[in-house]
Formats: sequence, C-alpha cells, structure tokens
Amino acid sequence: MPGIEKLPIEETLEDSPQTRSLLGVFEEDTAAISNYCAQLYQAMQRIYDAQNELSAATHLTSRLLKEYDKQRFPLGGDDEVMSSTLQQFAKVIDELSSCHAVLSTQLADAMMFPITQFKERDLKEILTLKEVFQISSDDHDAAIHRYSRLSKKRDNDKVRAEVVEDVYTSRKKQHQTMMHYFCSLNTLQYKKKTALLEPLLGYMQAQISFFKLGSENLTQQWEDFLGTIGTSVQNVRREMEQEVGQMQETIQQMERSCDPLYAPCDPDPAYSPVCRSLTRKQGYLHIRNKTGLVSSSWERQYFFTQGGNLMHQGRGEVAGGLVTDLDNCSVMAVDSDDRRFCFQVTSFDGKKVVTLQAESRKDCEEWIATINNISKRIYLSENAEEVAARVNQSALEAVTPSPSFQQRHESMRPSSKGRAGRASSISSVGSEPSPALSVLSLDALVAPDTPIQFDIISPVSEENSGQSKSAAQSGRRSNPFGESGDGASEDSEDSILHQLFIVRFLGSMEVRTAESVDVISETMRQILAARAIHNIFRMTESHLLVTCDCLKLIDPQTQVTRLRFPLSSVVQCSSHQDNKRLFGFVLHSTGGRGDARAVCYIFESNNDGEKICDSIGLAKQIAFHSEMDRKVLEKRKEEDKAKEKQQEELSKQRQIEKDLEEQSRLIAASTRPANPPAPDGQFLVLSNSQSEDSDAGEEGKKKGESEA
Repeated sequence: MPGIEKLPIEETLEDSPQTRSLLGVFEEDTAAISNYCAQLYQAMQRIYDAQNELSAATHLTSRLLKEYDKQRFPLGGDDEVMSSTLQQFAKVIDELSSCHAVLSTQLADAMMFPITQFKERDLKEILTLKEVFQISSDDHDAAIHRYSRLSKKRDNDKVRAEVVEDVYTSRKKQHQTMMHYFCSLNTLQYKKKTALLEPLLGYMQAQISFFKLGSENLTQQWEDFLGTIGTSVQNVRREMEQEVGQMQETIQQMERSCDPLYAPCDPDPAYSPVCRSLTRKQGYLHIRNKTGLVSSSWERQYFFTQGGNLMHQGRGEVAGGLVTDLDNCSVMAVDSDDRRFCFQVTSFDGKKVVTLQAESRKDCEEWIATINNISKRIYLSENAEEVAARVNQSALEAVTPSPSFQQRHESMRPSSKGRAGRASSISSVGSEPSPALSVLSLDALVAPDTPIQFDIISPVSEENSGQSKSAAQSGRRSNPFGESGDGASEDSEDSILHQLFIVRFLGSMEVRTAESVDVISETMRQILAARAIHNIFRMTESHLLVTCDCLKLIDPQTQVTRLRFPLSSVVQCSSHQDNKRLFGFVLHSTGGRGDARAVCYIFESNNDGEKICDSIGLAKQIAFHSEMDRKVLEKRKEEDKAKEKQQEELSKQRQIEKDLEEQSRLIAASTRPANPPAPDGQFLVLSNSQSEDSDAGEEGKKKGESEA
C-alpha cells in the first residue's frame, strides 16, 4: 500500500546504527498507536456500556408498564383506558428493548471485538517480541564480548569451540528474532488501519440497522459509504496478507543465505574471497582506549569511512564522530598481546595512532586494503576500483604482521629528500579547490604566496620602541606590546560583557576579501597544511577576553595584553564545520602606509568554538546598541543645551525690558515740577525713599542722555 513505511528485513543481520535508529522510530510509532488505541477502546467501551444500560432501562420500563394493572393506588380507580394505553406503550417499548438488545449484541461483535483483539493480541505480541529481541541482543553482545576476549597465548580448542558455538547460537537467535520483530512491526502498519476502521464500520452498520425506519435516502447514502469503506478494508486486508507472505519468504531466504555468516570465524575463501579494491567499508570493530599509563580497554563500536575520514558511531547515536584523517596515513597489521586480528592506523604526521580489532582475518585484510586505498586518495578518482586494483601489491604488504610497530615505522620513515617531496605533494594537494568553493576561486580569497605568521607579534612594538626607551630612562616600566595597563583596566571596567576563554594561536595571514563566508575555512586549511609541512607544532596559549569594546589576547602568566583588536574592526567570525574547536575571525586593519587590509586570525580553543563566535556576536550587538543609546543621549543633551540657551536668551530679553521700563519711570519722575511750600510756611521733608528715588531719577536721566 503506498505511503506505508516498512523496516528492511535484509539489513537485520548487519544490525547497523541506522537500522536501530529506524527501529526506534517504528517503536515510537507503536507506542503512540498503543496509547491512542487504549483511549479509543475506553470511549467505545463507554458506548457499549451505555447501550447495555439503555437496553436494560428500556426493558425495565416495559416491565413496569405491564405491571400497572397490579398496582393499588389509594386515590385511583379502575381506569381501563389508561391501562390499555399503557399496555400499548409497554408493547412498543418492549419491541424497542428487543431492538436495543440486538444493537448491544451487534456492538459487542462488530465494534468491541476487533479493537479488543488488536489491543490484547497484536499489541501485546509486539511487546513480547520486543522483550525477546532485547534479551537476544544482550546475549549476542555478551557472546561477542567473550569471543573477542579469547586469549591468543592460552589458546584452547575446546573453549574456543564453545565460545564460537555460543556466538553462532546467539547471533542466529538475534537474527531470527529481529526478522520476526520487524515483520510484526511492518504488519502493524496495516493492522492499525483495519483496527481503527473495522470497529467504526461495525458501529455504523449496527446503528443503521437499528434506525431502519429512518429516511431511505439517508440510509441509502450511509449504506453506499459504508459499502465503500468495507471494500477498502477488504483490499487492505488482502494487501496485508500478500505482504506478510512476501516477508515470510524473505525471512526464509535470509535464514538460508545468512547461515554461514553467523559464525565469527573466517569463511571459506572460495565462497567469500577478500576484496582488496574497496574504497568504502563499514562494520563493527573494537578500538583500544588508554585508561592509564600502561592499562587500556577495548570498546566495540560501529566504524565507517566517509570520504578521506574514518568515522565511528555508537549504538543509539544519531550521527557519527571523526576518529582520524586517512589522507596520507599509514596502516599495517600488528601483533597484540591479548587480541587477534588487530591493525593500526597512524596519521601522516605520526601524532595520532589508532589500534583496531576486526572479527576475522578476512575482515582485517579488507579494512587494511580499504584504508590503504583511501590514504592514496584513490576514492577521488573516477574509476576507483581500477585504480585500487593497481595498488593491491602495497595493500598485501601492509597486511603482513610486523613484530614491532616501532621497527616498521623506522623502516618506513622517509629521508629528508623524500620528506621535501612529500611536503610538496601535500602543498599541491592542499591547494586543490574544495567542492564548496567551486564557484569562487581560492585565489580570490587568499593569495598563493601570502606569508603566514605562526607566532603572536604585536604590530605596535616597533612603533613604540622610542617610547620604551624613554620610559626606561625615566625609570618607568613600559609594556613591550604597546598597551598600557591603565587603559586596559578602564576598558574592561567600562564594558558590560566580560567573557574569558583559553585559546591557542595557530596563525594569521592577510586575505584579499573579508566579506566571503569561505575565507575563514580556506585560511584554516592553508595554515594547518603549512604547519604540517614545516613541522610546526608549538602553539602560544593565551586568554581571549571578549568585551563590548575590543578583543584582547592576554598572557596567562604576566596578565599583559599581547594583542588588542577593536570590536568595530571585526568583520566576521566562524568555527570549523567538522572540528568545532577551531575558530577564526577576519578584521580590517591599517598598514604602515595607511592602506586598508584584511587579516584572518585562526585559533584553537579548549571548548566549543561556536560559543566564542556567539560571544563575539553578542559583544558586537551590545556595542551597536550602546552606540545607538550614546547617540540618542548626545542628541538629548544637545536639545537640552538648546533649550537652556533659549531660556537664557528669554531671561536676558525680559531683564532688558524691565530695565527699560524702570528707566522710563525714573525719567518721568525727574520731569515733575518742584514741591510747593507748605501752607504754614514750612517746607515738605522728603522721605529717604523719595530722596533715593530722586537721586536714582537723576542718575537714570543722565544715563538716558548718555545712551541717547
């Protein structure tokens, strides 16, 4: 049936994490179906109980109406009309009671029985198969663990035969249980449709038969609709039977064909030869993890190759993680003290060594041949299998176990001449454009001959050499990196955001463009390739302080600021797509001649580089909003100053008007006639205020004349 997903039974033997993830989706769907079915079952049970209650109540009403004649009412006489009427009602209600009883029986058979069977039989069967599959999976893991721990020194045929038989039995049981479990889950996708449609179909058919006295047109419409639903249910049932038959045939074929693969021993070479032209491989391996100085532990994980990388994925994980880079690596079979079928992968710089164990010698040889083909970058060729066939000779040599990896590594160590040739080959490989930069040329991002700076050198140290000399003569200690402690402390105190990260400087180089999203990743690639070519492994550790004003690289021992990057000059910041510990940022700077240039700085952090990039982005946002607030505040201050200036002008104008009015009043007072004598021959005596007014009037008059 189109639209119905199903689990691949063919992949049950491999038992990959992808199959387990898909199985988890089906199990979640089964749990959701169980929950929904339980709720629907309760609702239909209420309908069935209500119908039974209605049938019983109707029958009781009919019986009570029939017993009306036997009742003795004190105030009621013999009423033949009432009695006959009630008898007629009792007869009709008795017939309705019979119809309700038939409806209850139909609901029990057509509605409750299918959903009860689906709930009690099908869902419980899946839960039982799930428990059995979990037990068989645990038994298989325990058997594989015992088989992988077989000692090479104390080899006992009887013990090995028992362990191999245990692995065979547990793997066969797990495979068979898993196939039947997948078959049941696939069947459930069909059964859930019939389990939901059949009860509803039975309910509607019972109701239509109960209400057969209704409208003929409506009844005919429902009958046509229900007939269509019934036909669809029959079609689904037929498809389910066909699918179940096909799955059963597939299970039988898989059981017959996979029987030789249950045993972990090497199969017959004639039946399953070693393939040495592989460029991709996946499967379960044991990886050795160091738990102390001399102790180690083995862990079984699912490994697969992806391009030029070796990936691993644990059971239950959604995505895989990087184990090591296989480009230009070396791989060889090694002898382990307590393990068989072991091989070792060493990175091209010799810094990372991974020891793995396969289940059989054939699997070990195929892994070694595949990694050899990938290390020679054969997977990038158009005809990878033909190219891999030409290098099978080197793969066969790598399969031969060596008594000591150190001796093998010393014998394979290239001379200085070969080393230079290898460096040139790495440089040429590193300069190849990646698919992500197919549209934009790499030369447009970073110039090929651009020098790379691997250590932190302050650009202002040379400019401030004269300042340092003068400071030394005056007896004051100067900062060799051109930074003053007071300014740094003031910047850090004024800033809202303070976040400190431990980083290691990888290198920096000038780039041609600062706006491209690929410039940081291309700079990372060139700096890492240059470090590998020139064997530069030392990195300067610093503290990166992120504030709202700038980014500072601080010496962790002396707390001296090594470099200071203004936040306004930072154009972009991003982390590596695969290795999240690597991050970088591009900033605009001014050269010695005043010309603008863009420089990309690359760092490695102890934690996630995306957190540092998010912190820098947050600092830029805070700085932007602070600048906007500062501009708004300055604008308000200017407006306040303008208002104050306007108020001062108004007050001065009012004072001038007041002075003019006072002068005019004094001039008018000075132009009055002299005071007449008193009638008694005495003179009028002016008061102090009047005399002062007269004096002021004279002065105002003189002042007015001078102004005139």
